[in-house]
Amino acid sequence: MPHRVVVLALDGALPFELGIPQRIFGRSLGTGSGGRGRKLYDVVTCSIRPPGPVRTDADFSVLVEHGPEALATADTVVVPASYELGPVFEEGRLTEELAAALALVRPGTRMVSICTGSYVLAAAGYLDGRPATTHWSSADHFQRTFPQVRVDPDVLFIDDGDVLTSAGVAAGIDLCLHLVRRDHGAAVANEIARRTVVPPHRDGGQAQYIHRPLPEPQFATTTAARAWALARLERPILLRDMAEQEAMSVRTFTRRFREEVGISPGQWLTQQRVERARHLLESTDLSIDQVARDAGFGTATSLRQHLQAALGVPPSAYRRTFRTSADTVR
Repeated sequence: MPHRVVVLALDGALPFELGIPQRIFGRSLGTGSGGRGRKLYDVVTCSIRPPGPVRTDADFSVLVEHGPEALATADTVVVPASYELGPVFEEGRLTEELAAALALVRPGTRMVSICTGSYVLAAAGYLDGRPATTHWSSADHFQRTFPQVRVDPDVLFIDDGDVLTSAGVAAGIDLCLHLVRRDHGAAVANEIARRTVVPPHRDGGQAQYIHRPLPEPQFATTTAARAWALARLERPILLRDMAEQEAMSVRTFTRRFREEVGISPGQWLTQQRVERARHLLESTDLSIDQVARDAGFGTATSLRQHLQAALGVPPSAYRRTFRTSADTVR
């Protein structure tokens, strides 16, 4: 049976965020034993009331065909943003109707929020003592409302195992693609990203989108340095080498890079090398030693350390888990 994703549509829902799970999970296909495309996820949308119209923040409502009982069938519950959270947003508490609906969620169900949907998860206690994120413009209010949550306002999403939260709007796409990548490997997620015409992985976090004064026009970007580094990930790359590509001092380059990408050059290089290693593990029969060299980690030991830190599994286990999924992508 496909993994069931239940999307909770609340009054005041933002249509864009509400449609993200269906667009990403609903288009995820593998190949069944008969060679025909099979759905990897079954996506349904429900309300906290009996089936019927749900208001959005646009000039139209959506007709939701499932009531709260659908939550009891979920393997993953997704709570998109809403502009009508009422006491959830203002006081950090669930309404009786919303609490009754969430009480139907089975223990162990994976819980996911998009943008300010994180307020619902926090009010329900799912985020107590956990790291979480939300839209950067609400981060301070979110932290004041839920002091027991460890809020990180700079990232695009946070994966804390069975509970995941994302920043605003398009970060919901990043999070859903991440879940597909986690469930079925990078090749499946990359194929969905291509069909959706979005990057399979965005660099940095939402810090780069927070409003700041525009940089002076004469300041160059770091785009050329990133392209230069991506073309030679298998080789040693020093910070001064990247800075030289932009004719900047190391200090200026580092500051400018963090402003544009949201993370340091070293963190970005490690991310790119992990992605290269994942691709090679899924799509080639290269030895672990060769994958380590081609991804720029140098040794299998270094590759294992970085993959374990990033994904929680060693290279051999990652290959066993996701090689089959990669081979069956349509």
